[in-house]
Amino acid sequence: MSHLRLTMAQALTRYLAQQHIDIDGEVVPFFAGVWAIFGHGNVAGLGEALSGLRDSLPTYRAHNEQAMAHAAIAYAKQMRRQRAFACTTSIGPGATNMVTAAAVAHVNRLPVLLLPGDVYASRRPDPVLQQIEDFGDGTVSANDCFRPVSRYFDRITRPEQILKALPRAMSVLLDPAECGPVTLALCQDVQAEAFDYPESFFAQKIWRIRRHPADALDMAELETAIFEARKPVIIAGGGVAYAKAGCVLDRFATRHGIPLCETQAGKGVIPDSHPRNLGAIGVTGTDAANAAVRDADLILAVGTRLQDFTTGSAGLFNPDARIAAINVQPFDALKFGALGVVGDARTVLEALDLGDYMADPVWTENLAATRKLWDAKVDAAIGADGRASEPKVLGALMRTIADNAIVVAAAGGLPGDMHKIWRVRTSGGYHMEYGYSCMGYEIAGGLGVTLAEPDREVYVLVGDGSYLMMNSEIATSVMMGVRLTIVVIDNRGFGCIHRLQTATGGEGFNNRLEDSHHTVLPDIDFVLHARALGAHAEKAGDIAAFEAAITAARTRGGVNVVVIDTEAEPGTAIGGTWWDVAVPEVSTSPRVQAARAVYDQKLNAIKDQTA
Repeated sequence: MSHLRLTMAQALTRYLAQQHIDIDGEVVPFFAGVWAIFGHGNVAGLGEALSGLRDSLPTYRAHNEQAMAHAAIAYAKQMRRQRAFACTTSIGPGATNMVTAAAVAHVNRLPVLLLPGDVYASRRPDPVLQQIEDFGDGTVSANDCFRPVSRYFDRITRPEQILKALPRAMSVLLDPAECGPVTLALCQDVQAEAFDYPESFFAQKIWRIRRHPADALDMAELETAIFEARKPVIIAGGGVAYAKAGCVLDRFATRHGIPLCETQAGKGVIPDSHPRNLGAIGVTGTDAANAAVRDADLILAVGTRLQDFTTGSAGLFNPDARIAAINVQPFDALKFGALGVVGDARTVLEALDLGDYMADPVWTENLAATRKLWDAKVDAAIGADGRASEPKVLGALMRTIADNAIVVAAAGGLPGDMHKIWRVRTSGGYHMEYGYSCMGYEIAGGLGVTLAEPDREVYVLVGDGSYLMMNSEIATSVMMGVRLTIVVIDNRGFGCIHRLQTATGGEGFNNRLEDSHHTVLPDIDFVLHARALGAHAEKAGDIAAFEAAITAARTRGGVNVVVIDTEAEPGTAIGGTWWDVAVPEVSTSPRVQAARAVYDQKLNAIKDQTA
């Protein structure tokens, strides 16, 4: 057996460059590249190794460690988990800056390889710069923060350990059930140490994402449950997108007349115009979708983890309904006492044999009529008349952009408005990070989406609060020459949480700028700021000017920022259902006391349902 003498970092990067994936018959590199911000914990070891592989494993420079990982995560999400990025940082703050992003990937079940530098394995120069010292455990470093937010974690303290660690990492990144972030903490002295690696370790590897079939007895029980149901409804989650099961779900729902609704992650796998699509479900749901699950006798949850926004804090569904869940991960398939069918969504749906079964046609026709009434409410909410609001901005954008454009958003009020009223025309056109609801994801995420689908228009929607949290990747986007349009909706503070604060009886406090502790209220000029980062930027005075600015941006190309002021108070009042946000049980405020009384009524109603 022949060997190659390489440093650990050289061996690691050479291995990554040889990992490929078969996507529908086309073999491409699994890693699209490496996002890197170098420091003393990775520049000499991993930096030198990446420099030698810049053609086969390109390295991209970012401006913030969390943001570059967000870009990597958004790329993987838009690529349906079939390709990924690696991200490397120095030790200390560079590493811990990525922990939030690791949590985003963990919650959303998305693949990203995190390569933070670590302390010296030899401990010879301890404590090195930026090292966290634990008074009671000499093995602890800052990178231990990654353990609870990684699907697989390893600390490389000897160069030969990557012979086992890297294949394990790849198996997690490409496993449909276990998929999530992998952290390999790279001790900085070990990165530079040499070892004689087997040449076979660097042979090209072609991976394929497995499609797990379900157990035959589970399938039979699921078929029986559907046959016994008169009013079944489907909840489509992100697993439908990752399994590329949209077309199969379309045929299944159409053939058997079963209505369907969408989670945030599942929105867009079926076009908004599909006759069986009732739209968004849950706290941010449509009247039609929420009516369906309140009345259904069978809820078929496909590829969803059934979080509280989907279930209306576990109080939305008909308490007498049976829940059946199709999911590759048993942890998700068995929630809420569901009949769990563990398997790939596409494979399971294709294997279901329901003959000429049809859902109750009278029931489904009534739901279709409710959906038409809902569409009329949306049309009224997004019209161009009146003062600018989030719904009217969304309406203007829908009227202006291409049918196959992609919209990107994350936290704040936008996810609620967009889940209810955004009309997805083309698959993959709705990219929402609402698993972790992470402020600051938006702009970096838009960059990742643009890298995944450079031929489609990408629009980032971000509030002024999130913009101020993380905007540095505007400069990265300009530097990379991508095409990206960023819409900044300025309601002068954290408007969404301000609304939640007042809805639960509180006074406006510390959310809007005017309600915060201040000596001078800042007059923030987002246009000048974006221009300073290299983008073309302008402010729209009203909805008509906004549409004109978006039209001009489409023609101009490059990175564009369009700013528009909106009302702080109103969101989309239509649709939705109750969300469990605990109100103080004791307060001197009459408003809080009244809000608590309403809260107790809602809570008792849910307890009665689930008793």
